[in-house]
Amino acid sequence: MFALFDDAGKFLAGRVMSEADSSMQIELESGKRVKVKSANVLLKFDKPAPAELIAEGQRLAQEIDLDLAWEFAPDSEFGFADLARDYFDAKAGVTHQAAALFRLFEAPHYFRRAGKGQFKKAAEEVVKAALLGIERKRQQALQIEAWAEELAAGRCPDAIRDQIYKILFKPDKNGPEYKAVVEATRRSHKAPLDLLKSAGAIASPYQFHWKRFLFETFPKGTGFPTLQAPEIKDELPLSPVQAFSIDDSATTEIDDALSVQGLGTGTIVFGVHIAAPGLAFQPDSAVDKVARERLSTVYMPGWKLTMLPDEVVQAYTLIEGRDCPAVSLYVTMDEATLAVTGSETKLERVPIKANLRHDKLDGIITADTLTGAAPADYAFAPELAFTFRLANHLKAQREVVRGKPENFNRPDYNFRLDSNGEREPNGSETVSISTRLRGSPLDLIVAEAMILANSTWGGWLNDMGLPGIYRSQASMAPGVKVRMGTRALPHAGMGVAQYTWATSPLRRYVDLVNQWQIIACAKNGRTAALVAPFKPKDAQLFSIISGFDAAYSAYNGFQNGIERFWTLRYLVQNEITELTATVMKDGLVRADELPLVFKALGCEPLPRGAHVRVRITGTDEMTLDVHASLIERLEAEDAGAAGSEDAAESEDDGEDDEVLEGGGPLTLALDMSAEGDDAAAAAPTEAAAN
Repeated sequence: MFALFDDAGKFLAGRVMSEADSSMQIELESGKRVKVKSANVLLKFDKPAPAELIAEGQRLAQEIDLDLAWEFAPDSEFGFADLARDYFDAKAGVTHQAAALFRLFEAPHYFRRAGKGQFKKAAEEVVKAALLGIERKRQQALQIEAWAEELAAGRCPDAIRDQIYKILFKPDKNGPEYKAVVEATRRSHKAPLDLLKSAGAIASPYQFHWKRFLFETFPKGTGFPTLQAPEIKDELPLSPVQAFSIDDSATTEIDDALSVQGLGTGTIVFGVHIAAPGLAFQPDSAVDKVARERLSTVYMPGWKLTMLPDEVVQAYTLIEGRDCPAVSLYVTMDEATLAVTGSETKLERVPIKANLRHDKLDGIITADTLTGAAPADYAFAPELAFTFRLANHLKAQREVVRGKPENFNRPDYNFRLDSNGEREPNGSETVSISTRLRGSPLDLIVAEAMILANSTWGGWLNDMGLPGIYRSQASMAPGVKVRMGTRALPHAGMGVAQYTWATSPLRRYVDLVNQWQIIACAKNGRTAALVAPFKPKDAQLFSIISGFDAAYSAYNGFQNGIERFWTLRYLVQNEITELTATVMKDGLVRADELPLVFKALGCEPLPRGAHVRVRITGTDEMTLDVHASLIERLEAEDAGAAGSEDAAESEDDGEDDEVLEGGGPLTLALDMSAEGDDAAAAAPTEAAAN
């Protein structure tokens, strides 16, 4: 005797070897013996052979018209044998019964299972809805097939082109566009990015990086609504100073300027003057809502996306030749000892005498000219000489608190495109890369002035009982990072008792928030806490911090990545095939004369700090990958000293943790292993490291 049974939704048949009250021992055609519960046995028969029964039953099942079977079926529960007798004939044998069982089992939209071998037909409206769903799936499958064929043939359907960044990075994995890309990738045996680029879905590597950033960060676009810059209605006194700013030539958002009064009198009043948009508009105003949505200016070679519209920026920027509204910090100090004797914050109009551009003056205003070792034939020479002396003094004081000096042994890199910022880049521009050593005199002057202002204002807000947005670092131990919060805590890396951002309100939203608080203090003194926009433990501040952290990290990551793109373009445009570099760890090396970190084969066993020459064997502007190998090790005898310098710098900057930020492995959300609508999302596919 044979038996047909249900094994977890799969029908099997075999010879019955023994039978008990509740189970059977059944031998399958393969010779394997299985124990089957009697409740799972659906048919017992003597012939035909089990394999023949299943094969013939499956063939006959496909001949059963489901619509007709549904019409024949009773409204009450019925067994599959009953349907076989109604559909085929009254003497339907086991083969026809098996066919009915198979057909009923595979059509749950017509018949729902109601127990062992029992079924009940679905309501008419359920059947119609199910059939519509099946037809939609069939049409979708045909569409997926057609799109996959087009992609594999090198053509990109418009529906996929329109969603390309969503498909790659934030997909609906049940969407037909996503499934078509996955299927085409499998068929073509190409990497997803190669497939899409060859099909014309990605116009160029530059557009890929740019459009991806816009998709992820500016899904509503980068345009601004129509806004008018509100006028500052306060009656502001005119300051007696002649202030000057120091910025790059490309800077349009001039937030800060400096002034020096009292040279030669024994008492100096050093002024830091900050553009004052906070006097013109308040939180929740139309301009504020725009600034809070963007949170910061986005910088990149040859272009930028400003936090505020240009017409708003130009109303408050500290442009030369104007008396500009400003929040001014005046620090009074002894001219000889530089000991601070007091500070005062004023809301006023400041005459901006000049906008100095350090990229044009770095070679002219040097440490020698500022200290008197060489002639100083330029404007504001006495004031700049004093500010340089003050900057060195302030830096030395901070380094005592830090416990060690700050290192500026790596340069900053300036990128220039031949488009000169006159239009949005498209990736075909010629790029030049120049260096500027960090800690140059003009850099030092500006940096120390801003640190002085930010730490002083941070302490003042705290003394007045107002919350602000602070940056703090508990210690300089490895792994201890800078945090943002609302409490005035020490910043170990800066070497100051507290530190806030308040000197760039035209380009960073947290600076604007802090400026509102500072203005409240300047206007209202000890009663400022009653009228300030943000009160202690204000939930809005924590929301702003969270949003700013996320946006600032995304913007910096994009800037790092797009600068890496232009560095690779620079290699190609200048036909550079060899570089000297310094070994970091795990085969990573840092180029000596370019802002480029990459892996070089053969450098893995070399010690940290070893100086090497490497050969560039290829670059990939899509993944931002560099293929390189070791040519030779240079200056082996100096490796120890270089290694310790690099280690010290790593301790200061945390460079090992962030060295590839924005330029790490490119992660695509394409899951090549999942199958069907119910497949679990697997880990992202990682392309070659960029």
